[in-house]
Amino acid sequence: MKKKLDISKVLFTIVMLALSIFFLVPLLWMISASFKFEKDVMVFPIQWIPEKWNIVHNFKAVWMGDIPFYKFYFNSIKLASIQTLSTLIFSSMAAFAFSKLQFKGRDFVFALVLSFMIIPEQATLVPRFILIKWLGLYNTHAGLILMGLFSIYFTFLMRQYMLGISNEYIEAAKLDGAGYFTIYWKIILPLCKPILATAGIIKFIWIWNDYQGPLIFLTDKNLYPITLGLQLFKDDYADNFAVLMMASLSAIIPLVIIFIILQKQVIKGIALGGVKG
Repeated sequence: MKKKLDISKVLFTIVMLALSIFFLVPLLWMISASFKFEKDVMVFPIQWIPEKWNIVHNFKAVWMGDIPFYKFYFNSIKLASIQTLSTLIFSSMAAFAFSKLQFKGRDFVFALVLSFMIIPEQATLVPRFILIKWLGLYNTHAGLILMGLFSIYFTFLMRQYMLGISNEYIEAAKLDGAGYFTIYWKIILPLCKPILATAGIIKFIWIWNDYQGPLIFLTDKNLYPITLGLQLFKDDYADNFAVLMMASLSAIIPLVIIFIILQKQVIKGIALGGVKG
């Protein structure tokens, strides 16, 4: 019986390894192509390790060319960082209120807030567009940031996590004279690091990869995030895949770095969330 289990584990590992390699092939090809001369990109069979390297030229074309790639980079970092931080703060506050505070109509209000999750984002585009224009925030980063300050989904996620935190911590803090904000800031948040890291990474990736919002609410190219900036590269370098792949590779580097730094917290948050859910 033990031998059969061992064989099944080995086979499962081999299958998962094969699938991992299969899904990594496009990424590996992108990295390889970004280091090559244009004439070598479409050579078949694929030269995974370039015979001639053209990293410097491709790097300069992306970062020091006519298209201000560094501006797109800065805009994306600005939008993603501010919206991620604000979502973690406001959603965690709401989650704390819905999970640990007792007030009249709490469950009804939470159910009402949760019901808005069923409304497709596309259905609210026109009302949001009218509102942002009326506020004078059209074609500004402030308009995009305002729409991303809060997330119902992450409020729900954090509330479910906080329900698993014992109320004894709160009762002990109250006996020591701590107020609700002190309890939230010094007790609840430190215990929620795994779910905060998970929510932070997901939110950052969502904003970093957002194409629809900036496309509709921004017209000034100097305000474009990296998603719209890559479209400009596609227009100007349509016949130069090496430069396009270097731009694409540069675009995903921050996501990879953030995941590497916070991966332990993310895995812990997903595991605990699955058990508590």
